[in-house]
Amino acid sequence: MLQGQLVCLRARLTADVPVLHAQLHDDVASHVLTMAAPWRPISPDLENGPFSIQQTDADLAQFSVVEVATGELAGSASLWRIDTHNRNAHIGISLLPTARGRGLGTDAVKVLCEYGFSILGLHRLQLETASDNVAMRKTARTVGFTEEGVQRQAYWTAGRFADDVLYGLLTDEWNRPG
Repeated sequence: MLQGQLVCLRARLTADVPVLHAQLHDDVASHVLTMAAPWRPISPDLENGPFSIQQTDADLAQFSVVEVATGELAGSASLWRIDTHNRNAHIGISLLPTARGRGLGTDAVKVLCEYGFSILGLHRLQLETASDNVAMRKTARTVGFTEEGVQRQAYWTAGRFADDVLYGLLTDEWNRPG
């Protein structure tokens, strides 16, 4: 388990899957604004579903986000497309609607950075987010990420093309906790 101030990141449990699926995947309006792939109806029992605990990909480290104060499941977090040769990875988080707006996402990103830099020995972490995802853009800046560019109208979401903003953070830019 990885500990932050407000959240801990732990392995996904079987009991997490239906909650994450119902509140993150099945929320179509939220899904189309935060995911690059189009929404499709899938069963939470699907072995390779987005919140499956069967994931064995070497380039993926996925976690359940748990709020420290309550012990309640708060969302999902991951390092994906982990490239051990070039020592970089992408960060992704998705919080349940009840967990948003309380600093949990920022703390989860900090914990993922600590994991990526200190445990995996990565050199660079990056995240991409829609230009209108104000919360994620604020989180990226708060944690210390640098805005590196905008891909104009890079993906189709909710019936329109949206810009994608790229942020990067290097290990020597990371302000380690403590």
